[in-house]
Amino acid sequence: MQIRALIYFNELVRTNSMRQAAENLNVAPTAISRQIENLEYHFGTQLVERSARGVKLTAAGELLAARAGRTLRELDHIHQLIEDLKGLQRGTVSIYANGASVANILAPALAEFSLRYPGLRFEVTITSARGAIEAVNNAEADIAVTLFAPPLSGTKVRLRSELIYDVIAASSHPLAANGEITLAALAEHALAVPDRSFGARQAFDLLFEREGLRLDPVFETGSLEMLKELVLRGAAITMLPALTVQREIDAGQLVARPIAGSKGVRTPIDLCVAPDRQLSFAAGKLLDFIERFMRQQLGAKGRQD
Repeated sequence: MQIRALIYFNELVRTNSMRQAAENLNVAPTAISRQIENLEYHFGTQLVERSARGVKLTAAGELLAARAGRTLRELDHIHQLIEDLKGLQRGTVSIYANGASVANILAPALAEFSLRYPGLRFEVTITSARGAIEAVNNAEADIAVTLFAPPLSGTKVRLRSELIYDVIAASSHPLAANGEITLAALAEHALAVPDRSFGARQAFDLLFEREGLRLDPVFETGSLEMLKELVLRGAAITMLPALTVQREIDAGQLVARPIAGSKGVRTPIDLCVAPDRQLSFAAGKLLDFIERFMRQQLGAKGRQD
């Protein structure tokens, strides 16, 4: 069975159109049809039912479709491993991350690594924690960096570190002069926080509730950039890991102050890989680099196998 036939079949499944699949692959529709027939001959059964309305997979076709994508990704991975014999001259690494906070922490590490190895390419996808873990499990991602990751089997936590949320305020804000800030003082000022779909927001609600306080924000948003802008303009204060606004802190625009009594929210940040999949040379080097970066910038609780 030729790999090309599997590629054509996978594209047909993805587009559900013989014509569209042919356009995407820059071949004639008859070439798609011929390769599907080759697959059907190889497996000894019909895979696709053709009609004027498009194509429909048979039960055998559904079975093949469920595995074809992963098979092709694994073949690409093997190709990458072979390319590794040439060193870090070229290659692509796929990273899935969840949350803008993680993206802001990951970006400096990727920037520094790419400057060292300009021949490499990086595909970075921002998604949910569950989506990032599933991408590693399904061989769609080489590496995942997650906050509030769900307990899913099949993934190895290479490193677990911790993000601490400080109070972030404009340098001109009345609370900026404090060495640390109590939750009671925090509740008296206009707050900007993530919406309730975020794990950090849920942790904030629990923190205030335990102290007998009510979290009553003026602004709720899923955008880190909006949180930052609202604080920069003095309209509110927020709670974020200081690293996510380090540039503004260094410029003297913002300050980060700990919550009094060490009551700040602490969230685990995990560096994850698939335990049974050999990483390409480039992905392995990047994994080591991100691990060192996280240890230096965040501290770590150690490796978990």
